[in-house]
Amino acid sequence: MAKSSAKHGGMSQLILKAMGIFGGVQILNILCSVIRTKLVALWVGPVGVGLFGLFNQALEMLNVATNLGVRNSSVRDISQAVERRDRTFICRIVTVVRRWSMWLGWAGAVLTIAMAPLLSRLTFGDFNHVWNYVALSIAVLFMALTNGEYAVLQGLSKLKRLASVTVSGTVGGLIISIPLFYFLREASVLPSIIAYALCVVVAAFVRRDKEYPRASVTSKETVKMGTGFIKLGIYMTLGSFVAIISSYAFVSWLNIYSGTENVGFYQAGYTLVNKYAGLVFAALGMEFYPRLSRVAHSARRIRVFVSQEMNIAFIVLTPCLLAFILLRSQLVWLLYSKDFEVIVSYISWGVLGTVLRAASWCMAFVMLAKGDGRAYLITESLSAIVGLVLNIVCFSIWGIVGLGYAYLAWYAFYTIIVAVVYFKVYRLTLSSMCFYSMIGVLFVCGAAVVAMECGTWVIALILFLVASPVCLYLAYRAWKR
Repeated sequence: MAKSSAKHGGMSQLILKAMGIFGGVQILNILCSVIRTKLVALWVGPVGVGLFGLFNQALEMLNVATNLGVRNSSVRDISQAVERRDRTFICRIVTVVRRWSMWLGWAGAVLTIAMAPLLSRLTFGDFNHVWNYVALSIAVLFMALTNGEYAVLQGLSKLKRLASVTVSGTVGGLIISIPLFYFLREASVLPSIIAYALCVVVAAFVRRDKEYPRASVTSKETVKMGTGFIKLGIYMTLGSFVAIISSYAFVSWLNIYSGTENVGFYQAGYTLVNKYAGLVFAALGMEFYPRLSRVAHSARRIRVFVSQEMNIAFIVLTPCLLAFILLRSQLVWLLYSKDFEVIVSYISWGVLGTVLRAASWCMAFVMLAKGDGRAYLITESLSAIVGLVLNIVCFSIWGIVGLGYAYLAWYAFYTIIVAVVYFKVYRLTLSSMCFYSMIGVLFVCGAAVVAMECGTWVIALILFLVASPVCLYLAYRAWKR
């Protein structure tokens, strides 16, 4: 029993350390992104901001389409290889992942070059930007190679090195981009995107893991060994595309039904709730996914890992969400402007969905850890379709604030369907503390939202002042356990 308790205490420390490391990395990434956008707006102007957005969206789409989910799917195979404690096999799977990343990178670059005329015609209505998209193929190749190195470091649990690589690449890309923006102005947009991709890939290769050197693996063996994570990656890619199509469909409907201004309000609110409030999830996923993949064969260990991850997520999220709710207006003014104050109620109700997102997120990772791509695709597709319907219905009835209701209802539905897979299909369980914690956090954060909506911000402040030291004490206990 003492040995088991020590293991669980060690897991708590690992979770909190990873959260601290990658939470900081995510904040730095956002800060660099904000600085980059501000400089483009200042020195390049609105046209530059538009071009920056268009080329980055194209790069993201091409990266998702051609990478086949290898960045995330291969982490499972590497983690399971580590669990086998067979150094030779680890070297082989690491070599396979890097080789597949290279193959997909070159395939993506060739596809980008081939599609350059079509991309230019569809995006700009002419063929004047064909060579810009040809140049963008370089960034597609660099991103694929970077994804392979990121997957290797995450799968091997080299989290500090992964954080270091991410920070070096992001900061280096920003530093190189600044003189480009200043001297080249509008012509700097594409070179800055390529320079950023170059900095990231150089940082990844300079800091790549050398503990497991390149192994002798034939092309036939590479294809055979990579079949598992490529198959899972295809399911993940399809799930991502369903979500992208659903999002695009709603934005198009909203633009036609209500105008571009409300599209801006929707995207601003969604970014605040889904990205900024979701920093904790990105930080936790770096450590949780590979660790869960190593024990995917053991129902008891999955129960322990998921329960502990969920409880710690609630402990960390509670003061963060209460602070978010309490300072909601100030955050909107700081990150956008007073013109966006209309989204304050929207993000307040939407942030409650983040609590359910924490619960469903922890259970959903079990599908990936088990390599169950079909279940993942089904749940993600159902989630995207229901989210689209809820957004349309709730906006039609309640306007902008209805999007907050839709976000909350969306994650309530997603939690239910993920729970069905977790409890009924996989026949797994959770500790009772998870349910009590989720209900408690929902109640506290819900009370804070109602208080702010009624204008009694003092109640929200009291809830924050009471909950923060309690959560800090619980985190300290988890660390020392």
